[in-house]
Amino acid sequence: MIVPFRSTILVIAALTASSVAPAQVNPAAEPLIADGSSELPVAVATNPLPVEEAIDPLAPVAEETQPPADETVTPDMTLAETVARLRSTEAGSRELECLAGAIYFESKSESLTGQLAVGHVIANRAASGRFPSSYCGVVYQRSQFSFVRGRSMPYIPRASQDWKDAVAIAKIVDQKLRPSPMGKALYFHARRVSPGWRMARVGTLGNHVFYR
Repeated sequence: MIVPFRSTILVIAALTASSVAPAQVNPAAEPLIADGSSELPVAVATNPLPVEEAIDPLAPVAEETQPPADETVTPDMTLAETVARLRSTEAGSRELECLAGAIYFESKSESLTGQLAVGHVIANRAASGRFPSSYCGVVYQRSQFSFVRGRSMPYIPRASQDWKDAVAIAKIVDQKLRPSPMGKALYFHARRVSPGWRMARVGTLGNHVFYR
């Protein structure tokens, strides 16, 4: 029998081959069965690594916001509770800044009730028609308050408890949340002095004497 030359070459190559080319790794391929084993191997499922959400470096970063302070007050609150609710480092307006400044410098060492009385004197003057019609106008009226220096006030440590209390009292006076403990008083002076004023004396509260 005559065997074609090409077939002869293929047979010789198959008989003399001494190695097998390595197989390429394919994760999807079925696992091989070991010789002599009666158990079918179980394919192990591969868990892909989690893909992180892409972040746009140019996207604006959301700022953390603080909840606004609760300034809700109710009629059943005590003066101390109302002050605690309205306490702040910022008065919120120039007019309240002037009122709070007068309360701070004239009565920060007084009780909350004493500070309320002083604040109401400023408000009473502004509403009387006998003095400037604004808190700042009353406070900066010439020769009325000794702490005023021209058109400015001395430095105020705004983080202090005394200033925060003064701001709260100013809000209470401005919003008419509490009546004045000294009625319609328009003047006051320290108990340690006797200016000899010929006015109607309203009363004494803490270290101040109040007049109309």
